[in-house]
Amino acid sequence: MIYDNAQKEIAFKIAESSKFSNWKDWKWQLKHSIRSLEKFEYLTGIKFSEKERNDLKRTFEKFPLSITPYYLSLIDKNNYKNDPVFKQSFGSVDELITLKSELNDPLSEDKDSPVRGITHRYPDRVLFHVSNICSMYCRHCTRKRKVGDVDFVPSNDELMEGIEYIKRTPQVRDVLLSGGDPFMLPDSKIDWLLAEITKIPHVEIVRIGTRMPVVLPYRITDELISILKKYQPLWINTHFNHPNEITTSSKEALAKLADAGFPLGNQSVLLADVNDCPRIMKTLLHKLVQNRVRPYYLYQCDLSEGLSHFRTPIGKGIEIMESLIGHTSGFARPTYVIDAPGGGGKIPAMPNYIISWSTNKVVLRNYEGVITTYKEPDSYEPKMCDRNCEECDLELQINENNEELEAVGIEKLLSDNDDTISLIPENNERFQRRDDNA
Repeated sequence: MIYDNAQKEIAFKIAESSKFSNWKDWKWQLKHSIRSLEKFEYLTGIKFSEKERNDLKRTFEKFPLSITPYYLSLIDKNNYKNDPVFKQSFGSVDELITLKSELNDPLSEDKDSPVRGITHRYPDRVLFHVSNICSMYCRHCTRKRKVGDVDFVPSNDELMEGIEYIKRTPQVRDVLLSGGDPFMLPDSKIDWLLAEITKIPHVEIVRIGTRMPVVLPYRITDELISILKKYQPLWINTHFNHPNEITTSSKEALAKLADAGFPLGNQSVLLADVNDCPRIMKTLLHKLVQNRVRPYYLYQCDLSEGLSHFRTPIGKGIEIMESLIGHTSGFARPTYVIDAPGGGGKIPAMPNYIISWSTNKVVLRNYEGVITTYKEPDSYEPKMCDRNCEECDLELQINENNEELEAVGIEKLLSDNDDTISLIPENNERFQRRDDNA
């Protein structure tokens, strides 16, 4: 069944040349993805000037074009220049502008890669790149350097490198499958991959990051669901950026996943002229929770090459968070984060609600601007923690053989069992002078 006139028109035009149309077959959608400017113009009826065509061709030579017929059908052809779906999927000559602050690998994923396919940044979890291929090339992708890299569809032997690393790294309890899009892999490979990972004793959960419910919801088939259900607990995060992306078809895909018992989360990216509006963002979040998807992160757009036209000031993100905190349900609010350049990880950037504090009082403000105080206890006696968990007499003692990791960073400064009083940046001139004068 085809849901609207735009889909009917596109399917009819494709069928004219292919002699076959099966709109809800995800493989058919991939086969007929729009990968050229000429096909885009033919299917949409949108015509570009000669200068626009030349600029766009230069853009697509560097950053390829690929849009599923389904996602193409969501574009408002009468107002395409302002359409959020068009801006995320089609491309702009602005992508050829590279600022000095922009980086090929802004998150240093390659530098934090101990073996091919694995990024190990946080102590207890790894990112496992299982494919570079997506059903659609999002114009704001942080991994634009890998877009269209059709040479990287890893074999089972190549994937085993990552699996073996996880096996010999017992602190890894959480594995995030990413890409590209993991659901671009065949069902049989997804089945094999999940089987290999979930039989590793210290892996507690597996997560999958996918944009399929947004750009190709027909990929969420009953066959795929039956495979995924074998490997609980499995968490699935998707990537809706605008309310217009939540359609009848995407709702059906989300319902299949939720009904199968998978916790669903959403990671949005704050994009200029797409969703940098408190009303748009609140509408998106409300539609997500209506469909049993928990908003997880709102990302500040990364410093990848060619994304300057998408980036907003951080202040815009703070403004949006101010419009959400206190104004909608707590579970409907994401955490606004900046993924630190150089591999520093996700840093929350939230409004400040602590105004001041003393030894026994904290002065706070609420979302309305009301200022209040919280009285802290006068007689609190802290429990000294030496991190010797085996001899701890707290009632909540954990009776498991979990390895206790050494505290690092700010946690180290707060720890009772460590004498460190400050963290010194590398090459600090003052401390170098001390060393030179010693």
